[in-house]
Amino acid sequence: MNVLTGQNLTGTLPAEFANLTSLRAMSLGGNRIIGSIPEEIADIATLRVLRIDGSMLSGKIPDLIGNWTYIDRLDLQGTGMNGPIPSTISQLESITELRISDLAGSNIKFPDLSRLTNLEYLILRNCGIVGSIPHYISGFTELELLDLSFNMLTDYSLFINCGGESTTYGGNEYAADLTPGGPSYFVTSEKWAYSTTGVFTDREREDYNASNSFGLNITGADLYRTARLAPTSLRYYGLCLRKGSYKVTLHFAEIMFSGDQTFSSLGRRYFDVSIQGNVVLKNFNIAKEAGGVGKAITRDFNITVNDSTLAIHLYWSGKGTTSLPHKAVYGPLLSAISVTPNFNPHSGGHSAEAIVGIIVATCVVVVLTVLLLRWKGYICAKDLEDKVKQLSSKSKQGNREFVNEIGMISALQHPNLVRLYGCCIEGNQLLLIYEYMENNCLARALFGHEEQRLQLDWATRKKICLGIARGLAYLHEESRLKIVHRDIKATNVLLDRDLNAKISDFGLAKLDEEENTHISTRIAGTFGYMAPEYAMHGYLTYKADVYSFGIVTLEIVSGRCNASNRTKENSFYILDWAHALKEKGDLMELVDPRLGSEFDREEVMVMINVALLCTDVSLAVRPAMSSVVSILEGRMVPHELISEPTVSSTGIKPESIEENRNDRRVSSASVDGPWTASSASAGDLCLVKLDSAYLAKRE
Repeated sequence: MNVLTGQNLTGTLPAEFANLTSLRAMSLGGNRIIGSIPEEIADIATLRVLRIDGSMLSGKIPDLIGNWTYIDRLDLQGTGMNGPIPSTISQLESITELRISDLAGSNIKFPDLSRLTNLEYLILRNCGIVGSIPHYISGFTELELLDLSFNMLTDYSLFINCGGESTTYGGNEYAADLTPGGPSYFVTSEKWAYSTTGVFTDREREDYNASNSFGLNITGADLYRTARLAPTSLRYYGLCLRKGSYKVTLHFAEIMFSGDQTFSSLGRRYFDVSIQGNVVLKNFNIAKEAGGVGKAITRDFNITVNDSTLAIHLYWSGKGTTSLPHKAVYGPLLSAISVTPNFNPHSGGHSAEAIVGIIVATCVVVVLTVLLLRWKGYICAKDLEDKVKQLSSKSKQGNREFVNEIGMISALQHPNLVRLYGCCIEGNQLLLIYEYMENNCLARALFGHEEQRLQLDWATRKKICLGIARGLAYLHEESRLKIVHRDIKATNVLLDRDLNAKISDFGLAKLDEEENTHISTRIAGTFGYMAPEYAMHGYLTYKADVYSFGIVTLEIVSGRCNASNRTKENSFYILDWAHALKEKGDLMELVDPRLGSEFDREEVMVMINVALLCTDVSLAVRPAMSSVVSILEGRMVPHELISEPTVSSTGIKPESIEENRNDRRVSSASVDGPWTASSASAGDLCLVKLDSAYLAKRE
């Protein structure tokens, strides 16, 4: 085994490695290796693991990699090598992890992976691949992670006959959806995927499809004769859709209850529907809306797809009957889905403005090297679809933050994270080019100068808050790299044209990976947003970001900036204000007067309680960001929340924190704080005192 990861090695790969005829694993990631992969290395037939990710390799991936018939993991992420992926990759039938990203080139054909049925992790991100996802990938039963993002895999429409055979309706062919489903089930096809979760009260039921038990006298009966059913959650995903606006039509028909006066007519079904994370139907009752059982009804929605994926979520809210006319007939029910574009799918390509923007961006980088010496931060041009961040190596920030930021952002792709287009290093000047955020940042929108502020209604504020939560949940729990941002604040939340929130500024981010134990902690962030245990003791966990999120949430609700610039005697801290109002029983005073009465009091109380929960002094009480997302989406209420098993409230003592700090002084190779989780105790229950009006309304 040859493990030399992150050793800052330079030069080329020695062809002499081929003499190591018994070599089983070679890990050279995170070094400054240049040149191409010597073809001689392909002769090491015993190789099981090859990792050269994060290097500076060039040239093509050699065809002779097909010789590695016993290889288990091949990692060529972030190398900048040239495409295409060689066809001989189809010979690696034993491989379980294939990770390739950032290949140079375009119009690359999807490689033939049909024989790689043992794949558990498949990453082909930003490889210039065009066309559709091969259908055979849906048959990879061992697959746990599939990342094909930032390619040119596109489609324009989608038709699914949920729970039924393929059929034609309205001149469109609806794809069959016949897989059985289950308590925790996920399956993908070429154009779409779906998942079901939950267990029916009738535990003997294994089929999550519904079929009509009574007569249907409706147009397109074949489309409504069957449906997809789930006890708790039903999700459908449209994959590889081109960016743009789509008309999403959901087809419903209540086919499990009768319309007569018998016992079978007593059932009642209620569920909620969200699209792209936004609730579009609340307490939806199919029979009531359709005017009876066995009748078809559709609901149309105009939805914007920005990142190639359409997410439709139906979930049971706990209402309705569960055993009438018999058990296991409750939960969301969906007959069919149709998705059609609101644009001309054949127009294609970049607009002239976009092309000019890219050209101008390239030229501007050179000019900014001189012009930005007197500025530090974000510089935006009205006609340039990019944003440039400039760091001076003479400032407190510099190469370390710059390298961190490039690595973090380029590896992380999410709708609520800002996208990095490129970078430039020229002498002491360090430049990053981001996507341009038309509405600047949340801080300016909420409490900037009068002419800069935006009129953010309550629905928009809730969307922004939810977007921040989703971005942090991805960083903390969903990404392969687990990252603590450390500087969540309103100025680091950017807003695009549609006021979608995107988290920026990863220059202070902290990697949480055992392989990176050489990274040592230094206090970084913004006072007023920093968690107390981090600001005072340097004790860093994901809960530091949760605390900062709570402060930003209070700012969103109130429209006021935390720690406003005033004299010491008249200083203002939003969290102190919130707790004072809580003691008075008047939390609604937090609400921004600019909203008037145009807001949902229940949603406001939920958001305030989430903020107070997130800013609790105890790490154990603060929820995980995935739990925060569930609360804001209405799938969990705060007083039912139990914190995830991380750091228990009895596990953090001043002595242990001081000891941890001393350990870090001894060796920079120590990890900061307890990165591994400990079990939650009974004291970890998060009991939030809800406003009495909120409780009364819920009752």
